[in-house]
Amino acid sequence: MQKEVMFAGFGGQGILLIGDILAHAGMEAGFEVAWIPSYGPEMRGGTAYCLVVISDRAIGSPVIRNPLHLIAMNRPSLEKFAPLVKPDGVVVINSSLISINAGRDDVDELLIPANDIAQEAGSVKAANIVALAAFVARSKIVDFDLLRECVKEHFAGREKLIPINMEALEQGRKAAMGI
Repeated sequence: MQKEVMFAGFGGQGILLIGDILAHAGMEAGFEVAWIPSYGPEMRGGTAYCLVVISDRAIGSPVIRNPLHLIAMNRPSLEKFAPLVKPDGVVVINSSLISINAGRDDVDELLIPANDIAQEAGSVKAANIVALAAFVARSKIVDFDLLRECVKEHFAGREKLIPINMEALEQGRKAAMGI
C-alpha cells in the first residue's frame, strides 16, 4: 500500500504544516513516510505545496507526478493539481475560497468550507486543520485519534492554540462525514 497526498494553496495557509502533521501521524502508525515541501520565494501569499507519501514498504522515490489524493486550499492549486490526481482518490476543496469543483467524476470530491468552519471554531488560521481533518476522516489514511494526538503534540508549548485546533479537527471530521 502506497498513498500519496498533495497539499496545495497560498503561502501562509499552513500547507507545509498539515503535510508535516500527516507525515508525523504516518510515522507514528508505523509506516514509511516521505514529506517533500515546495514553495516559491515569496512564501506568504505565493504558492506553497507539499507531497506526503505514506507506505507499508520502502519508498522508491518520493517524487510523484500523479498523487492519489489532493487537498486544495485555493483555486489556482485546484486547477493545477486536480487533473493529476489518480482515479478513486480523495480531493478536498476549500469551498470557502474555491467556487468551482474539480471537474472529475472519478474521484471522491469533498467540498469543505474550511475557512468558515475554522472561523466558527475560533480562528480562520485553523482552516488548514479543518481540511486535514476532513481528508483523514474521509480517506482513513491514518487513524483519526492518532491524528488528534499528533496535532496536540505539534502545538505543545503553545497550549492556548490546542483547544481551537481540537475544535477545528472535530468540525472538519463532522463536515467530512456529513454530520
